[in-house]
Amino acid sequence: MPAELITSAQNPKVKRLLALQKDSSLRRESGLFVVEGRRELEHCLAAGYEVDSVFVCPSLHGPDFTLQRLRTFGPIPPTAKAAGPSHSRCVGADGLWRAKSLPGNGADTRIFEVSPEVYEKVAYRGGTEGVIAEVTAKERRLEDLELPENPLIVVLEAVEKPGNLGAVLRSADAAGADAVLVCDPLTDLYNPNLIRASIGAIFTVPCVACSSEEAIAWLKARGIQILTAQLQDSSLYYDCDLKRGTALVMGTESTGLSQQWRAAATAHIRIPMLGALDSLNVSVSAAILLFEAVRQRK
Repeated sequence: MPAELITSAQNPKVKRLLALQKDSSLRRESGLFVVEGRRELEHCLAAGYEVDSVFVCPSLHGPDFTLQRLRTFGPIPPTAKAAGPSHSRCVGADGLWRAKSLPGNGADTRIFEVSPEVYEKVAYRGGTEGVIAEVTAKERRLEDLELPENPLIVVLEAVEKPGNLGAVLRSADAAGADAVLVCDPLTDLYNPNLIRASIGAIFTVPCVACSSEEAIAWLKARGIQILTAQLQDSSLYYDCDLKRGTALVMGTESTGLSQQWRAAATAHIRIPMLGALDSLNVSVSAAILLFEAVRQRK
């Protein structure tokens, strides 16, 4: 029995995929989110996420692509391309391609083949190898975080732009940060723009959404110093000891940090500003502070 080939953007499965990309309330209600691209999906699977459905466009994913490259799919041997989607090792009783070994999955993952026209409709960007997946979300809580001695943590308060949060996650991954806390978030952690901007770092760095009250209590209970980035009443960041357990706390560029965080701080720190402007993009500030911690610790 041939696998289902989707050639119309009006297909209900395609409509749901598009809705999941755009609607945060649907992501919450369904418990699903969208991951686009081979690299992002690899990081997602390595983090133990369960994949509900995968949409592949064979003409876009390249001659060297096999789902086995993702370490959990397949196999789809080279002869499958010649044999078509009805290859017996890939097709279930209902005629759909199946992934047999996704970690933690009690049921098989459904795999659909889509035409280039449909993929162009659902893809956020080019160069993603013709792979998009619907993935089951995980509930992330502060108490689930496993921290080493003297952890390095990034805290972001009320960051609104998914691109900024994604860029901070990339820096956190590069600096080996132990966690990112997103306090009072104005975007959900499974926003497709965030996943894209982070190039999968949302899966490589433990990231928890919580309230500022919860984060402050959690940090203080663990003896982690709270360093708030602010211009007023502050010391230069490179004069502070970042070798001990540290939370680097940053707010929005427009309003900065709330008084709640300023009052809870162990110390206030600042990046020297020598030009006419008095602020940096939050992702740039995070990178500067993170790599000062790396410098001190190494």
